[in-house]
Amino acid sequence: MPTVRGRVWDRASGRPLEARVSVQASTGLFCAPADATLKVGPGDPFFYCDGTFAVEVLRGATDIVVERGTEYRPLRLTLILPANGAIDVDLPLERWISLPEQGWYAGNTHVHYDEKETRPLDRLRLDPRVEDLPVLVVSVLNRGRLQYASNAFPIGRHPISTHDHVVDIGEESRHNDETWRIGLGHIMLINIPQVVEPISRGLLVDEASPDYPPLVDACAETRAKGGLVLWCHNGNGMEAPIAAALGRLDGINLFDPYWMDPEYDVWYRLLNCGFQLPASTGSDWYLCSSNRVYVDVGTSFTYEAWLDGLRDGRTFVTDGPVLTLTVAGYPPSNGWLDVGAAIRAVPLSVDWNYATPIDRIEIIRDGAVAATFDNADGAIAGSFSLDVDIEGVGWLAARCWGHRRNSYGHALWAHTSPVYLRRQSNPAIVRESAQYFVERIAEAQSWLTTRARFDDDAQRNRMLELFAAGRTSYERLAR
Repeated sequence: MPTVRGRVWDRASGRPLEARVSVQASTGLFCAPADATLKVGPGDPFFYCDGTFAVEVLRGATDIVVERGTEYRPLRLTLILPANGAIDVDLPLERWISLPEQGWYAGNTHVHYDEKETRPLDRLRLDPRVEDLPVLVVSVLNRGRLQYASNAFPIGRHPISTHDHVVDIGEESRHNDETWRIGLGHIMLINIPQVVEPISRGLLVDEASPDYPPLVDACAETRAKGGLVLWCHNGNGMEAPIAAALGRLDGINLFDPYWMDPEYDVWYRLLNCGFQLPASTGSDWYLCSSNRVYVDVGTSFTYEAWLDGLRDGRTFVTDGPVLTLTVAGYPPSNGWLDVGAAIRAVPLSVDWNYATPIDRIEIIRDGAVAATFDNADGAIAGSFSLDVDIEGVGWLAARCWGHRRNSYGHALWAHTSPVYLRRQSNPAIVRESAQYFVERIAEAQSWLTTRARFDDDAQRNRMLELFAAGRTSYERLAR
């Protein structure tokens, strides 16, 4: 059988590159080295390589695809192989963009390895490099007796970290009220010095564990220790509006996990109520998507600077397309844009860029589409500007969509964090959003009263008091 020996390198610098590689034999069979770490997730199969690889294939036409992150152009090559012998092939990769040179650094803030992973340290070393992620957050979690491979990693900055690739071991603190239904919710605790107990509560621990303590306790403890709290699974969970109302959240993970339909309703409504929640994202089970959050760090990358930028809302989330927004010259952040009461309209600009075309860019104003640009010409980069009527507007953001799919089989998307113009939106929009949470909290109160399990009345009463206080804050907004 013939053997393909490949060398992957950066055309600009000449240095070797870790990458994911797909080798398809003439019969259509996916071929990989016997000891290779394989890509996890949907779409086309790939194996990881650390710069070189050798793989046995079959004679005839062999297709090779090499990818690294989202800022390098995929390389595609077809070889005609003889019946025997070895073929050496150079596989230079080229960037179509270098966002770090512009001050933007990518991260994935939600990753776990399951109990079937046999080489977690090998995967941990390759994952951030293959996906070109300066920041990778892998979290411990607790679900019954399952021994997740990533739970063996020590909390905090992992020793495998380098200046260019920081690996932080955090925690997913969580609660479900049924086996696969999110109950109180799931939160990501990042940059923590030790585990925040309990990791889970309720039936995720065992049938006798109470639905207590509230997740907001973990939020408060994390932030007191200098950590950062992200609500994951796009705001689902009974405690999400409570945590937002108490000011216990630093952001929210969108498109997380990848198998959920894209939806922004909960996030938009929380923003309408006046809560500042920057956008982040992750892939959840393994690096099974290209999801990443880009943070504007400026001229010098450190993990501390990256966390500060995420807290401050200087972010956009994407699975590839680059999308940036300015309103009156200001990019997204948690600062309030002082436009003055007499100003009726402000200039807004959007820039997009990707290796392949996206199809539509939308301007979001207080949760509704205010303007649309269809990329009918199929441009891979472009910009547009318009004046936006801001009377009564609380926040503005941009998002984009694409019908083409990446090698994970996912459609293209991106979303910026908001630019905040006022502390609240139009009163009618605030009332509608707040009433939505009043009704959700009422359902949660019913569950806490009739179905939740507690060790004593003190636990139940504290939870009911917490949810009653949250409900009161939204009722006030709804009025």
